[in-house]
Amino acid sequence: MSNPSRAIALYGTEEEVAPPRVLRAGKLSAELEAGNLRYIRWDGEEVLRAVSFIVRDRDWGTYAPQISGLTVQETKDAFHVSLQAVATGDGESFAYDARIEGRADGTLVFHGRGTTQTGFETNRTGFVILHPIDGVAGAPVTITHTDGRVVEDRFPEIIDPVQPMMDLRALAHTTPGGVAVNVLMEGDTYEMEDQRNWTDASYKTYVRPLALPWPYQIPPDEVVDQTITVTVKGHSQNNAASGAIALQPGAPEGDIPPIGIGLRPEDVATARGATETLKALGPAYMVLHHDPRAGHDCATLKAMLDVAEAIGAAPWLEAVIQSTDDIGTVAEIAALGQMATDLGDPFATVLVSPAPDLKCTLPGSVWPDAPDAAALYARTRDAFPQARIGGGMFSYFTELNRKRPPLEALDLVTFTTSPMVHAGDDRSVMETREAHAAIAASVSGIAAGTPWAVGPSAIGVRDNPYGAAAKENPTNIRQAMNRNDPRQRGLLGAAWALGYIADFASGGASAIALGGATGAFGVVSAPGDDPDPWYEGNGAVYPGFHVLRGLARLRGAPMRPLDLPASGPLAGVAAQTDAGVEIWVANTGPDPVDMSVSGAWQVATLDAACFATAANAPDHLDDLVAHDGPLTLDGFAVVRILMKG
Repeated sequence: MSNPSRAIALYGTEEEVAPPRVLRAGKLSAELEAGNLRYIRWDGEEVLRAVSFIVRDRDWGTYAPQISGLTVQETKDAFHVSLQAVATGDGESFAYDARIEGRADGTLVFHGRGTTQTGFETNRTGFVILHPIDGVAGAPVTITHTDGRVVEDRFPEIIDPVQPMMDLRALAHTTPGGVAVNVLMEGDTYEMEDQRNWTDASYKTYVRPLALPWPYQIPPDEVVDQTITVTVKGHSQNNAASGAIALQPGAPEGDIPPIGIGLRPEDVATARGATETLKALGPAYMVLHHDPRAGHDCATLKAMLDVAEAIGAAPWLEAVIQSTDDIGTVAEIAALGQMATDLGDPFATVLVSPAPDLKCTLPGSVWPDAPDAAALYARTRDAFPQARIGGGMFSYFTELNRKRPPLEALDLVTFTTSPMVHAGDDRSVMETREAHAAIAASVSGIAAGTPWAVGPSAIGVRDNPYGAAAKENPTNIRQAMNRNDPRQRGLLGAAWALGYIADFASGGASAIALGGATGAFGVVSAPGDDPDPWYEGNGAVYPGFHVLRGLARLRGAPMRPLDLPASGPLAGVAAQTDAGVEIWVANTGPDPVDMSVSGAWQVATLDAACFATAANAPDHLDDLVAHDGPLTLDGFAVVRILMKG
């Protein structure tokens, strides 16, 4: 079998992505992408992650507007952009004009003005500003409120569950390199949320406070008119490092946690057909999702148990409780316990969540009726007296942070994440790694000594707490809130998975589950309705399979920290084994990266050049060859290294 195209190998899709246009005016630069600005830099240092005029629907989905009349003018000292755009959906439309001006004196002005002829329902229409978190988290910020008050504060260090800053007119801070940045926001009242809640690598300042009703209606002919003015001053002291990155494992700190995968009833048939391959994967546990609202019953649970038993993975029960009153909850959990007894009491770990908690409750909103958490966990313990009882959220860390469980009733705190709640492009997906350390520190604080586990998580969204459902993706594109995301099948997915495990293992997770067996979140190609280009359901393994298999085999081995920054090009984890120090490293970007290891070492590589071979050889990374000197990692390549001695 020949290798697929490079696009399929790296991203799992042939979708073409237009490169961003870099605008420059003296020391000021910004990337123009889909009519908005990203990576605003001064003197080469990032000062803002983005300034965007966005239009969202009632489910918090962001429209991809039709852009026309785009003009760009550039001189040495200035750039000017103008465009018209229309967002259309459900018979409604919102049209707006945008003007952007950047000057060499450090001034950037972005103006947006729009109206609707039909009336337009939206959860948010207007500007969003993203501050980066690397070197900014915990740093001072000067806040100017809408009434003119000026307050000195700090960006949150531990992740804030609600809005850390409200009633905003301007924000001023200094970058890690010493550049002064001021953002003036006009045309509405702005507030900030800590986007690290969703693993975004930013603080997001946005229009229209969440305390106001949403969704809301923009009436015909009402004018939305807003302006963002950014001013930057100073000279950046940040100097980018050059040359090969040297890997130097530190002293042992903690152990590699057990690695698991998820399973849902809809994937049982294809998972059963991939039993031998999944057995070779060797997951320590399998999280079996059970939701009576979806028709799940004893038969579907038995079918999932059979798969877990066949591949040698310990079964964890992840049960949604649909009853909201005390009497119904008691009866439902008792019935669930009896179901497990009838199946031979196979669950050593039982996770439960009320169904209402699978949907988001925004700050200031009324929480829906749900069983008392402590009583729910107590009833679960009665029904499963020999099991470890886990709870928290089956949805994202966001919801865990906003509704914290009673720890005295739990043995394990759980949550999941997805890297594409707010943005679906490749860079945003990989940049979520920058937030993982803060997530780990925050959940450790919430758990207060109780063990915590993360997952099953994947690039795709298994549930949508903010709308009716995750997005289907029949055309196999990159978009936020995808259920079946193409990068799950590509090298990018493998690099992201390696970084995910490395980040949460070093952050103190007691267990980490990623993806699933087959299907949209799987690691093995199997027949199905979703796009699967090149693989076509033929049973070959996706690149992420090799990462999970390799790290699952290191369970319990002492970790050796590599001290790789989350914002850098490499992600990795190292462990002390009887054979030496085993290192797993991924290039987290599309461009080649040079790295080196001191002493004698051997290496096995997973990249685009050997894609077909690896897809048809589950043990591909078992074959190590001697290497000396620097090693170049191709885009999103993964390497397994063994340092002797």
